[in-house]
Amino acid sequence: MWGCRAPALLCVWEVRLAGFLGRRLLSSNAAAGKSIAPQCWNCGRGRGSGCGDEFFCAHCRALQPPDLTRDYFSLMNCNRSFRVDVTKLQRRYQQLQRLVHPDFFSQKSQTEKQFSEKHSTLVNEAYKTLQAPLARGLYLLKLQGIEIPEGTDYKADSQFLVEIMEINERLADAQNEAAMEEIEATVRAKQKEFTDNVNRAFEQGDFERAKELLTKMRFFSNVEEKIKLSKTPL
Repeated sequence: MWGCRAPALLCVWEVRLAGFLGRRLLSSNAAAGKSIAPQCWNCGRGRGSGCGDEFFCAHCRALQPPDLTRDYFSLMNCNRSFRVDVTKLQRRYQQLQRLVHPDFFSQKSQTEKQFSEKHSTLVNEAYKTLQAPLARGLYLLKLQGIEIPEGTDYKADSQFLVEIMEINERLADAQNEAAMEEIEATVRAKQKEFTDNVNRAFEQGDFERAKELLTKMRFFSNVEEKIKLSKTPL
């Protein structure tokens, strides 16, 4: 009787041992901080590190969904810093759009079409944010858990607010192109000064100072928009 049951008992023991070892392996990977590679939605295999910044499956080359946990600096291959190489940023933008723009997926599946639209939107937003000093600074603060609500005058002293008011009055009273150009030059110089000071604040890790300066930059950015609108023909 034992001779007949031995193979069956051995088989059961092997199955249980394999399950136990599998659970131990998963738990040890988790404890070591190892994550299981995401699977491709199309072929079901581990996506691996294929071409195109892991936008595509390394096996079936299907476009994968965007990683919404990835910050803009990582996406655009930039250091997480206020100082950005704008030329390099532009090249990266063009590279990514050649990979994920919806025009290149018109003959693909509906799933890939949707993914390409999401990727393209994300790339556009990342480029727009990192290209402009004000938006880049605000985004850096956001990554630190600091946000400046719209309409706030956070630590904007009365002297600064008077300065903004005077510039707005000059803008309203400008009668010719020369007067407009003079105001524009003043605003441009102030923004350059703010940009340099914001960069210094971030390099020193002084986020409160950066927040104060970016708030003031936003006031001058609003003036820049008014100047731009005044130049737009009706």
